Amino acid sequence: MEILDYDIVILGSGIAGLTAAIHASNATDKKAKIAIVTKLHAMRSHSVAAEGGISGVLYPEVTNDSLDLHAYDTIKGSDYLADQDAVELLVKNAPKEVEFFDHIGVSWNRNEKAQIEQRAFGGMSIPRTAFAADKTGFFMMRALYDEVVNLENVSIFHENFAYSLLLDENHFVGLSVMDLATGSLRIFHAKAGIIATGGASRMYDFTTTSHSSTGDGQALVYKAGLPLKDMEFVQFHPTALVPNGILITEAARGEGGYLTNSKGERFMALYAKKQMELAPRDIVSRAIITEIRAGRGLREELSGLEYIHLDLRHLGKNVIDEKLPMIREIAQKSLNIDPVEEPLPVRPAAHFTMGGIHTDLYGRVMADEDKTIVDGLWAIGECGCVSVHGSNRLGSNSLSQCAVWGRIAGNEIADYLKKTADAPKLRKEIVNAESLKISAILDKKGSVNPYFIKSELQKTMGEFVYVYRTKNDLFNAKRRISELKKMFNDIYLADKGKLFNTNLRDVLEIDNLLDLAEAVTLCALNRNESRGAHAIAEYPNRDDTNWLKHSIVYKTKEGVGIGYKPVTITRWKPQPRIY
Repeated sequence: MEILDYDIVILGSGIAGLTAAIHASNATDKKAKIAIVTKLHAMRSHSVAAEGGISGVLYPEVTNDSLDLHAYDTIKGSDYLADQDAVELLVKNAPKEVEFFDHIGVSWNRNEKAQIEQRAFGGMSIPRTAFAADKTGFFMMRALYDEVVNLENVSIFHENFAYSLLLDENHFVGLSVMDLATGSLRIFHAKAGIIATGGASRMYDFTTTSHSSTGDGQALVYKAGLPLKDMEFVQFHPTALVPNGILITEAARGEGGYLTNSKGERFMALYAKKQMELAPRDIVSRAIITEIRAGRGLREELSGLEYIHLDLRHLGKNVIDEKLPMIREIAQKSLNIDPVEEPLPVRPAAHFTMGGIHTDLYGRVMADEDKTIVDGLWAIGECGCVSVHGSNRLGSNSLSQCAVWGRIAGNEIADYLKKTADAPKLRKEIVNAESLKISAILDKKGSVNPYFIKSELQKTMGEFVYVYRTKNDLFNAKRRISELKKMFNDIYLADKGKLFNTNLRDVLEIDNLLDLAEAVTLCALNRNESRGAHAIAEYPNRDDTNWLKHSIVYKTKEGVGIGYKPVTITRWKPQPRIY
């Protein structure tokens, strides 16, 4: 087994991971030896699919915006589950990150005064989302990638799949990785590590996310016995194209798009009279499903999916072509619908995991609820739960989160390296055990097709752990996931080869999704209230007396354990959430 020694290893190559690499490199005067490990080509990371924009208070003297208002909108949007010290850190630093991306070449849309233009997003009091048409993630990724490939101290290992997180007495040691092209195994042995692998929404059958969004980083941490936080809070984006699930950015509503039911009514007046289509995503998603359940939806013939309409026709061709060109292209190419002439069929789809790896305020991975930090390990971006989104994320705060904590983690690691002479020793028994894990999977001679398990898992989550939940549905999901986990022990692999074995890669991802779906379901089953993205029929109201706390879930020898941690309240006391 090949051993590669680095100062820093970063798992994941999206906006968070690449940003961290740049800042860690700069903060060490380009002396730190950094490896970026990604199961894709780096520019295929799901961050390229981010459409709408990045939030930040850029021109307060012009717009009457403020850091406090951005913080309040975020905290209210989170249904008061966000840690308020994390939110204050986000809004304070977000403007600097928009400026950073401007300096490295992102082509922001600008107004007639050459200022970066900002559009309205759901739950925001004032338009504060900077954007590059509706391809913001792509332009940010392109600029980051151009920066990273010119750093001589940074190496990118494309198409390398990490299958184990290596710890020794609460110290990060490294990652076990399979080179997908050759099947060869290697350990990245490092002084410090960052996990930045994105979300896990591919546990659902109808999702806006790429097929690579399988929560690998969260699963590695979970399997290693470290805790995850707030996993019950999965965000369903209100407007995914039916039947393919492709994201129709919230910017479509920010630019003035309408949601209409089968009667042609703008129904959001019934659910969020003031903000209408620009209410937070959890509220809009529930409104859409309520309309469909009331018989005011439409049905797609082949898939059987019910939907409502997103109508952009009144915006006109010029606005659509200037600010939503990719949406028009996607609709035309995938459904042969031109949004200039016809409304788009949409419904809520799994989109973002508010929960993730339990970290402290600075992205350092925690080993327990609130006392012990894992030495030398950070988790940032969607995979890390610094609790900035609480139970419901506001659109465009995610890219800000990736950029802000990418910089924080990069700088923190630079300071950490100054105090760390050597990486923890890589014990021989660890190497020996890791070298056998992949061959053990390849040698399986069971009778169950792993793709059947994946399909059943996704259908289970889509049916029982969706926008509206019930105790009975969650019990059914728990039972079915338990059955699927037992079936997974009896799988077979059709491909036993080493060269780019996608069958093996898929099996590793399915294993990860099973663990994470179990965590989501158990945390949802335990939370006896409705808050943000978790809406459960038996407990329809928010309960601040008993449930103003984070769920902490972890694996033990006896099974899955769940604990809790208080929400950090600094200045904003919980209030009724009215839009």
